[in-house]
Amino acid sequence: MESAENLNKAPNAIEDVQNRYDSREIPINKVGIKDIRHPVIVKDRSEGNQHTIANFNMYVNLPHNFKGTHMSRFVEILNQHEREISVESFADMLSEMSEKLEAEAGHIEMSFPYFINKSAPISKVESLLDYQVTLIGEINGQQSNLSIKVVVPVTSLCPCSKKISDYGAHNQRSHVTVTATTCEFMWIEEVIDLVEKEASCELYGLLKRPDEKYVTEKAYDNPKFVEDMVRDIAVLLNNDKRVVSYVVESENFESIHNHSAYALIEKVK
Repeated sequence: MESAENLNKAPNAIEDVQNRYDSREIPINKVGIKDIRHPVIVKDRSEGNQHTIANFNMYVNLPHNFKGTHMSRFVEILNQHEREISVESFADMLSEMSEKLEAEAGHIEMSFPYFINKSAPISKVESLLDYQVTLIGEINGQQSNLSIKVVVPVTSLCPCSKKISDYGAHNQRSHVTVTATTCEFMWIEEVIDLVEKEASCELYGLLKRPDEKYVTEKAYDNPKFVEDMVRDIAVLLNNDKRVVSYVVESENFESIHNHSAYALIEKVK
């Protein structure tokens, strides 16, 4: 049996294997943890704050001479913020991660469902609608940027179908995804608003019959090809001085085909 003196020394003798020299001399672009859930508080334009659950991906680069990174430190950083994760603390967490793991570059993705209470257009009945939001932070040396990615479900109606049909026109639910890198704060709701404004019609969680009549006729009066959707949104993003670069995508889940229609515009301003 080991002496008490030897047992007391044992913790100090545990080797940090991650710090071993790696002879292969191949750097790793991203290493870290993926798909870890954590409760967060997100700024809400109408309610002040919104509590939700986020999935985090947290990575750093690894120089060619190190065998591994310290995975536990990612979780420590996440828990140190005590759930008060906002745009401001998200940026701080990115910087803290690169410093604590002694990395030149770092990357964090925080994805979460975001809910907005919407009133139906005619009956004004209220219901929640969910949107998928991702905050993306990247740091490389002294340079850092923050992007917001929002998936907005909308209705699109085909202009060609409307033109060639004696009555009716096929429509479908579409997902418009905007990823915007900004130099100033931008509300999640602002991204959602600009997309819904350019759709054939926006979606609602709950509709009464007068509301269904309204949204059906509104979509019919405002037909949009997938190409129209991304171009009209790009015009608004081009005119917003807070947006440094963007990607706007639209996927129409076709109602008369077993495939989707898709378009993408990417621009660095």
